Amino acid sequence: MSEMNEKMTKNNSQEEQYSLNDDRRVKVLSPGAMVAKRFFRNRLAVTGLIILVFMFLFSFVGGMISPYREDQVFYRTDYQKKEYAGVIESQELRFASAEAEIPFDGVIQAQAMLAIQKKNETFSYKDVEYTLVQDGEDLYSVYSGGTLIGIAFKNVISSAVEGERIPFALQYELLKAYADGKRNFTAAGESYQLDEEGLVTRNGEEVAYISHYIIQAVMPDVFLTREFKELATEAIENGQESFLYTEADGVEYEYAISYDAAKQAWSVLQEKETRVFDTYSAPSREHLLGTDKNGMDMLTRIMYGGRVSLIIGFIVVFIQTIIGVTLGGIAGYFGKWVDNLIMRIVDIFYCIPNMPIIIILGAVMDGMRVDPQIRMLFLMLLLGFLGWASTARLVRGQILSLREQEFMVATEATGVRTINRIFKHLIPNVIPQLIVTCTMGLGSTIITESTLSFLGLGVKFPFASWGNIINDVNDTFVLTTYWFIWIPAGVCLLLTVLAFNILGDGLRDAFDPRMKR
Repeated sequence: MSEMNEKMTKNNSQEEQYSLNDDRRVKVLSPGAMVAKRFFRNRLAVTGLIILVFMFLFSFVGGMISPYREDQVFYRTDYQKKEYAGVIESQELRFASAEAEIPFDGVIQAQAMLAIQKKNETFSYKDVEYTLVQDGEDLYSVYSGGTLIGIAFKNVISSAVEGERIPFALQYELLKAYADGKRNFTAAGESYQLDEEGLVTRNGEEVAYISHYIIQAVMPDVFLTREFKELATEAIENGQESFLYTEADGVEYEYAISYDAAKQAWSVLQEKETRVFDTYSAPSREHLLGTDKNGMDMLTRIMYGGRVSLIIGFIVVFIQTIIGVTLGGIAGYFGKWVDNLIMRIVDIFYCIPNMPIIIILGAVMDGMRVDPQIRMLFLMLLLGFLGWASTARLVRGQILSLREQEFMVATEATGVRTINRIFKHLIPNVIPQLIVTCTMGLGSTIITESTLSFLGLGVKFPFASWGNIINDVNDTFVLTTYWFIWIPAGVCLLLTVLAFNILGDGLRDAFDPRMKR
């Protein structure tokens, strides 16, 4: 009997231990915990979450620990050949005015040129007679009423002293002496000596020289000495490709000569040690992903570019959500004419051509030279304002199905205010769908921003975004040669957008398992 009592007691204790009402047997999960449990069972969604966490750490934390700034420029020392001077052989007549009372302007010079070509000794213009006198080969004097008003000549006269201008009287007497083969001549009461090379001296000092070539420096503040011009002329006449010249600083430089047949001119190139932007340098220990076309560290630019792209994406989606939830909630709850009015506004926003408007505003901001930071703010506001219609339609559809349920009847019976019914009871029930929509919308927003930046209509230099970093691929040479410029930014953009889409799918399946296929 005692044994039976013990068995019955034991069975009763077991039944009591495994009762369905015992909290130790049945563990009830909260709705949030159930969503989290279903989400973390989805390995693909967890992978997307891990990628996003890495991208956030890479963009925001990486930018802070990077040793370089976003707009820091790096330089290197390079030997470059730059155009230093241009050379043209003088083959046409040039004119010089005597600055007399009778003008010798461009129209009269053109008439004189026609007379020279026709070999006429006189010509007239506006009832004024002019006389042509040939003083030598390719040297003509123009007179009016017996007064010398100008000359036409082919040889080039240059001053041997920097900053000094050759007077007309000296030019005329020099050209006549050179044409006649004289070695001494007088101009304005001064005696000058002329050697066989065309050098003019006065009291042993160099004054001017004659040449068949026009040699001018590229930079207006550079004065080319006679020795430099003579060396360049000698190299051109001898068919040399380069010559050496010692500058005033005592350094001997090599100058290369190249001929442009189309322009019938020579270019004198100077090779100097120059400090230039360290553009398109290959990956190294200092720059793990090399440098871009502006000499900036690519890894740092990609970090800051991810920060800009993610911030723009979140702010745009936030603006879209605020506007969409507000208008969609009002339309779904009140219905009737309010719903009809708001839905027509939604239809209008669906019909607005977003891309042409953004392109036009981008061109306007380019013309107005809007500050890049303000331009970025305008971009976020514009994308947010143009993209809220789909969110409003989603919220309105959900609220239409929720407002007739029992809990909403209870809120109306208990006297809850209308605004509290919408934002405390209806909107929270739409949040799961909103989270999914916003998560998937982030990816498309980042793609839109990157596309605009790639086209030059979005984020502008010096700010970086993944879109304007990839903009370098519009050059075929960069696309095929400098892979480190665009592939890392493209991979970051691809992984981020893909991760947002995977995360959105995972959240949708976690919130509503029935939608899982």
